[in-house]
Amino acid sequence: MDQVEFRDKRRRDMFNLTGKVALVTGASYGIGYAIAKGLAQAGAKIVFNDINEELMNKGLESYKADGIDAKGYVCDVTDEDAVNKMVKDIEETVGVIDILVNNAGIIKRIPMHEMSAEDFRKVIDVDLNAPFICAKAVIPSMMKKGGGKIINICSMMSELGRETVSAYAAAKGGLKMLTRNICSEYGEFNIQCNGIGPGYIATPQTAPLREPQADGSKHPFDSFICAKTPAGRWLNPEELVGPAVFLASSASDAVNGHILYVDGGILAYIGKQP
Repeated sequence: MDQVEFRDKRRRDMFNLTGKVALVTGASYGIGYAIAKGLAQAGAKIVFNDINEELMNKGLESYKADGIDAKGYVCDVTDEDAVNKMVKDIEETVGVIDILVNNAGIIKRIPMHEMSAEDFRKVIDVDLNAPFICAKAVIPSMMKKGGGKIINICSMMSELGRETVSAYAAAKGGLKMLTRNICSEYGEFNIQCNGIGPGYIATPQTAPLREPQADGSKHPFDSFICAKTPAGRWLNPEELVGPAVFLASSASDAVNGHILYVDGGILAYIGKQP
């Protein structure tokens, strides 16, 4: 092997996840599924959960169709006992979790003055408490093994506010700081905890916002996002894969407590002049 081949192999190995066990929460579809698929293509063994059996089975079918041998669990990530049980089973049947992606999340778009405290707590529970519960469950074994990777799916709302998303912004802002604190507390154990902050992603859930109006014009929200994004478009879930593989691999061993915003440049841009 000559020097050029050696350097190429070394670069490839930095992103190689072969032999690693990755738990991606809420990964039956959408962003979580895209990230899990990307980790699998890099060599990782995928384990995922969802809130009910129907979604979990749907996810298993999708993974199988893509040639991925994934293992699925029905688990409510806000239930600490259920999460501990799932992690214990994964460790016993698959292996110690090397990579945790806290992807599961919800949003309730309600004006703050109309939002009940119960709805606010529900968003906080799923989007902030659950990542705490899941990270807490995997960290002890990561410490014993000598390292691990935790990736929290944050949001542009970790930095910005917007109407009707008070609970979501509060949770994602808190998740940013939880990410930094896990870095601070467990970095000495070779555990890196970072976040990914997606921009506006073209998924089936956002499809209605991108459909042309009856007169053929763009949906107002579609126009708003394209004008606010330097890239001039919605992003695809697959565009989160590269950043996720980077943060899950040895290539990011010196990156800790960082939120990587994959937003097409929105946070750097004031928007087009009307």
